[in-house]
Amino acid sequence: MDSILEEKVGPEERDESVAKSNSTWNENVVIDAALDKSLTRKFDKHVVPWLFGLWLLAFIDRSNIGNARIDGLAEDLKLDANKFNIALAVFYVPYICIDIPSNLVLKYFKAGYYLPFLVTVWGLISLCIGFVKSYTGLLIARFFLGLMEGGLLGGMIIYLAMFYRRHQMLYRIGLFYCAAPLSGAFGGLLATGLAEIKTKDYKGWPFIFFVEGATTIVFGITTMFFLPHTPSDATFLTQEERIAAVARLKIDAHGSATTGDVDQEGFDWFWVRRAILNWNTLLLSLDFFAIITPIYSYSLFLPTIIKSLGYSSVKAQLFTVPPNMLAFFSVLLTGHLSDKYRRRGVFMLVGCMLAIGGYIMLIASKTAGVAYGGTFLVAAGIFPCSPLVMGWLANNSAPHYVRATATGFQIMVANMAAFIATFTYLQTDAPRYVTGHAINIGMLVLSLILTSILLFYCKWENQKRASGARNHRLQEEKEEMLGYRHPEFKYTL
Repeated sequence: MDSILEEKVGPEERDESVAKSNSTWNENVVIDAALDKSLTRKFDKHVVPWLFGLWLLAFIDRSNIGNARIDGLAEDLKLDANKFNIALAVFYVPYICIDIPSNLVLKYFKAGYYLPFLVTVWGLISLCIGFVKSYTGLLIARFFLGLMEGGLLGGMIIYLAMFYRRHQMLYRIGLFYCAAPLSGAFGGLLATGLAEIKTKDYKGWPFIFFVEGATTIVFGITTMFFLPHTPSDATFLTQEERIAAVARLKIDAHGSATTGDVDQEGFDWFWVRRAILNWNTLLLSLDFFAIITPIYSYSLFLPTIIKSLGYSSVKAQLFTVPPNMLAFFSVLLTGHLSDKYRRRGVFMLVGCMLAIGGYIMLIASKTAGVAYGGTFLVAAGIFPCSPLVMGWLANNSAPHYVRATATGFQIMVANMAAFIATFTYLQTDAPRYVTGHAINIGMLVLSLILTSILLFYCKWENQKRASGARNHRLQEEKEEMLGYRHPEFKYTL
């Protein structure tokens, strides 16, 4: 671990070698294996846990309205007809508008400050929902909650790409994204206890927002003091480790970036256009649209679905825990296997088919136990697909501003599905909610089709690059402007 390079060199020679790796992608530079592992362990220790906490609180603050609904919010605010669904949908109006702009300014405002700032402000807004006394007030609060939360998910994907190589990312995305199903389990337990708190002015459900919002504020402020902006300014790394962290990203770029240090990359609208005019971006954005519909409807309506099976409100809250815990482990296992085998698409196909089986059980069975079992298959199938589809696009997009734009565009398109998801389970369809389950099956079938198309496309394009059929780009365009179109850059399948 004495050197970035496997051979022993002095400080001057070392700096020269790293400089070469930053100027020409194919210099024969090899990162020392022990040092490489040490870097990954340090990033896992100092980066991932904070992202896990941020995403856990994000999903709790986003979906706790589902818990509050069956604990009295709907009655107290007189959310008759489809008002509850409208309150869910308004959250996503600013959410989808802010995705791309937020990703583009992430580096400018320093990611280590920007991401925790978003969390802190929406924690304050979530807390204030507990004071809401009217339907109008709920709509306003949900709107600003979406405005603050809109930049988080894409920002975290881009942030991880600043620290990890392409085929290390999926597992790390899974490490923080598993907080989503965990929030369903933890949120259900927490809501059960908080809803029992009664005062003269507030009856149960406001304390769900008071306590969870305050927790989010404290965690957001704390994170600002510990989350690094980029590898080059991480205080927990030595100078040699910082250089190595930049060099290994440069090597992993395979010609798609001129440097491994994101701080050296400048913004250009050229990269924005190149990001959007990419089959990976377009197909994976539509694919995420298909995936996010069942994920959102599941997160928002699981307590309602379980209660409709004949269980009491308290049991419905508690029964949300086991399927969400299964999803938690499913995300971790899938992320590990996906990075191990460097495959994304095949795992998405398996997840979609598993979830379809779960929805069929919910539709076909009139036995509460069997239908409840279907919620386990749905959770285990759909939740891993979200990090898979995001990680797949991040793997196939480069350099930084292409990835930032593509990821923001993907999340923007995907979250338009929220306007479908928030109206999939209407009160008029209770208690079996066949229409909602059928809509989600249709979306999963669409995901199967899109995933299959992209697998064939990426395999075909990789074969073209391997055979030299794309080498003409090196003469027709400046090499530093090729990005993901570089002949040596291979798409992840």
